[in-house]
Amino acid sequence: MDIEKLVRMANQIGTFFEAMPDHAEAVEGIALHIQKFWEPRMRREFLGALDAGHAETAALRPIVKEAVQRLH
Repeated sequence: MDIEKLVRMANQIGTFFEAMPDHAEAVEGIALHIQKFWEPRMRREFLGALDAGHAETAALRPIVKEAVQRLH
C-alpha cells in the first residue's frame, strides 16, 4: 500500500479519537483500532515506514505517533 495513504488513514483515525476528553483513552483507542482493523500487511508497511524514517510519516498527528509507539 501507499505509505501516504496509510498516514492519511491513521490521521483520520487520530482525528476521531482526539475529540475524546481522556487523552490516554484516545491514544489507546487509536492503537487498538489499527491493531484490530488494519490488515497485518498494512500494519507492517506502516510501522516499517516509521522505522525507516520515510518523509511521509512526518505528517502524522502527534497523538497518532504516540499511539503507534504502543503497537511496537
